[in-house]
Amino acid sequence: MKVYNNILETIGNTPLVKINKMTKDIEATVLAKVETTNPGNSVKDRMAVKMVEEAEKQGLIKPGGTIIEGTSGNTGMGLALVATIKGYKLICVLSDKQSKEKMDILRAVGAEVVVCPTNVEPEDPRSYYSVSKRLAEETPNSWYVNQYDNLANREAHYETTGPEIWEQTDGKITHFVVGVGTGGTISGVGKYLKEKNPDIKILGIDTYGSVFKKYHETGIFDENEIYPYITEGIGEDILPKNVDFDVIDHFEKVTDKDAAIYTRKIALDEGIFVGNSAGSAMKGILQMKDMFKKDDVVVVLFHDHGSRYVGKMFNNDWMRDRGFLEEAHKSASDLLENHKDQPLVTVGVEELVSHAVAKMRQFKISQIPVTKDGEFVGLIDETALINHIVDNEKVKDEPIGSIMGPKLPIVKPSASIKELSKLINKDVPAVLVDLGDNKYHIVTRHDVISAMA
Repeated sequence: MKVYNNILETIGNTPLVKINKMTKDIEATVLAKVETTNPGNSVKDRMAVKMVEEAEKQGLIKPGGTIIEGTSGNTGMGLALVATIKGYKLICVLSDKQSKEKMDILRAVGAEVVVCPTNVEPEDPRSYYSVSKRLAEETPNSWYVNQYDNLANREAHYETTGPEIWEQTDGKITHFVVGVGTGGTISGVGKYLKEKNPDIKILGIDTYGSVFKKYHETGIFDENEIYPYITEGIGEDILPKNVDFDVIDHFEKVTDKDAAIYTRKIALDEGIFVGNSAGSAMKGILQMKDMFKKDDVVVVLFHDHGSRYVGKMFNNDWMRDRGFLEEAHKSASDLLENHKDQPLVTVGVEELVSHAVAKMRQFKISQIPVTKDGEFVGLIDETALINHIVDNEKVKDEPIGSIMGPKLPIVKPSASIKELSKLINKDVPAVLVDLGDNKYHIVTRHDVISAMA
């Protein structure tokens, strides 16, 4: 019988799959190393085993001990498998930007999960780097993995991932593309491939908010480059020891929005359900397409499985809230979708200015149409209202008709975005949409800008 002794023996020998639709404008052959077939569904299984085994050899962890690690989730999953098979406890420290699915999966496989804030400096005692170290100091018989500086990380990829790619491409690979986080994958694979053929280009994918690209090109660690970003698993605000900048030929930055959009495209166009860093990598390849020639063989590594992002990149509401969803807003009717169930707020021409102020506060709106005898006769706008009150505090007790501006234009639901953009300007903050049966709703400057973003 062909039987594995335990689940750890199934790690590696992941498939190489040709990318077709997404690379139709690239002459080179693009192949994806799909790491989701590892038992923990990510490339991190490889280095998790290697790091634990090296710790055992060095006597850093004893039987029944506790493994502690700061992780974006995937390394934690790999460590959880190792801990289960080898009889260790596991504490995983994650930043709060990681998906809920990652946290739930870690708990499901027996890990204790500690969540830390994302938007703090690495040295901050609340950061997941600092909390991981502190827990390791406080926990008896524990070992802090430190995947960022633990060189067994990149050794795992030098020993397994690199040789697999070389053999699967019959040595024809010309470019290797991968997102860079801890640096273990790109550095281990890159070192192996360049030893086989120094002409192979090693291309790292970075994200905006990370220091890698500028440091690689200038040698400057620029703290101004650091700011919070959404993309998971790549980019850093530190320089991990595992990142061997000497084997990396180029870094390409990809935006959070593009990373999210192309993560979804991989599933829709190629039928490969993978995670956020894969979207970054594919968009990076398209941005670098002029670097590839007809006979080139480009291998891109897909880190992890899409199931870890179903509440984020694969969730329309999450994408829409961040302005990432590519939706075709064609008309005024489309722009009403997000608030069509809310009533149109109006004020009467004889009402006091203070009533308009109260309604703006209550409904959190910036402009209110003014009516008289069921007809629209004017507009109260937040900016103009503030100016009037600043000039004369007593204006709040005057009728709205005394300070209202011109009435808003009225359009049909079929009015195009282009038509709306011509009507809405610095003096006209919104338009009214005639829905028929004497019903109206409002489309604001903000609605139009959001649709065009």
